[in-house]
Amino acid sequence: MAEAATARRSRITPEREAELYEAVLDLLREVGYDALTMDAVAARTRSSKATLYRQWGGKAELVVKAIRHNKPGKDVGKVDTGSLRGDFHALMAHADDAEMEQNSALMRGLAMAMHANPDLHREFRSQIVEPEIAEFRRVLQRAVDRGEVRPDCPALDFVVHMMLGAFVTCTILDERPPTRAFLTSYIDAVVLPALGVPVN
Repeated sequence: MAEAATARRSRITPEREAELYEAVLDLLREVGYDALTMDAVAARTRSSKATLYRQWGGKAELVVKAIRHNKPGKDVGKVDTGSLRGDFHALMAHADDAEMEQNSALMRGLAMAMHANPDLHREFRSQIVEPEIAEFRRVLQRAVDRGEVRPDCPALDFVVHMMLGAFVTCTILDERPPTRAFLTSYIDAVVLPALGVPVN
């Protein structure tokens, strides 16, 4: 199955794939998930619908892989500064405030679409949520191995919830998109103390 998928995707160059993903995200921001069609993607990218379906199978897979490809800090587990605080701060440096604002709006729209589109929810969970959780666990396990965090710390299971919660609720509560400064301060004031990691 994986070999077939790899063979299927290998028909286009990485540069062309990146160009297609960027066009998909542009369309997603313009019209939203429900109004986005494979016809529109084909027209925007001067591709055939047959090519798009051969490469990605359908709209849900194409959209989620476009998000995954363009996601800042997608290799979370590879960040290793020698301290948990350093790792978290390094992750925040992957995206600037403009990107965070765009991504925040995009995720709000997708969250609504996932309620009505089980295929989108399934792809999003398998391609983004589960890999992201696994990557964060690697970062946290290194902190445990270094002795920074107790292995029985109850907050370990909730780090992703805390991070995602801050990202999502900033717009709702403060009526402004999340910024790098806000999230970095949140990490120091909430996440690290919950894990028992000193910030001084």
